[in-house]
Amino acid sequence: MKERSRTCDVCGNVSEAELCRVCADPRRIRSVICVVEDAKDVPAIERTREYRGLYHVLGGAINPIRGVGPDQLRVRELMGRLSTGEVEEVILATNPNIEGEATATYLARMLSSMEVPVSRLASGLPVGGDLEYADEITLGRAFEGRRRLNAPRP
Repeated sequence: MKERSRTCDVCGNVSEAELCRVCADPRRIRSVICVVEDAKDVPAIERTREYRGLYHVLGGAINPIRGVGPDQLRVRELMGRLSTGEVEEVILATNPNIEGEATATYLARMLSSMEVPVSRLASGLPVGGDLEYADEITLGRAFEGRRRLNAPRP
């Protein structure tokens, strides 16, 4: 299997052919790109069955301590994909850690000059988790990302 594996020419996902199964699927929504750090993030998102767009695999996250900067990631390739004007939304789905946040912030700044909306996955409390064990950042984001359950009364 290792001998047959390669990266998709479009998104950087693991593939056995020039295009991965996601990029080759004509039913996918081509106007939305979800940016992830690694190829292993794609199946995790696919398992939700909530996302039907395309992906872009960066190949890591910005980590100055390990010598990983934007030039070591597939940022140029992402900018090239966005330059066609076909993409209507970019979803940043980097990991909720220091490196992932740095990468998302960098990409958001890079993409601010383009006419495409950029969103970030919400983060918060896991189902089945206890509030007493949640850290301050997670709790803070849970409050920021809260959603209304009932309509306001007139």
